[in-house]
Amino acid sequence: MSLEIERKYLVVSDSYRALAEKSSHIRQGYLSRDKERTVRVRIVDDKAFLTIKGKNIGDTRVEFEYSIPMEDASELMSLCIGRVINKTRYFVPYGGKTWEVDEFVGDLSPLVLAEVELSNSSESFELPPFVGKDVTYDARYYNSNL
Repeated sequence: MSLEIERKYLVVSDSYRALAEKSSHIRQGYLSRDKERTVRVRIVDDKAFLTIKGKNIGDTRVEFEYSIPMEDASELMSLCIGRVINKTRYFVPYGGKTWEVDEFVGDLSPLVLAEVELSNSSESFELPPFVGKDVTYDARYYNSNL
């Protein structure tokens, strides 16, 4: 088990693209979107994962993530509740952190969100120029609710 501590922001410009070191295509769906826990299947390029996350307490929650066979992930996608999310994730170094910027495609376009993982909730960090409003505590922007 590990703790995930992250902050999430709306993105206000595409300047992150020029700063990105790499990008990945992600497909993800939810087997459970309960308020107390989510169970997600995710395909990142040519790898697959099953992730269980606990309820958010502020910007923190427990997270368990496991690699799974691609064939299993493809089958599990057909069992998902609601839409399967498609997005391109850009990895952007800034201020000593790696920001993950997600460009959603399909009916969630033109939504773009940026996240940064922290070692603790009170850690200070520098905001890059492409981020706007902090939506960390706004459940509308949780991937499981999109």
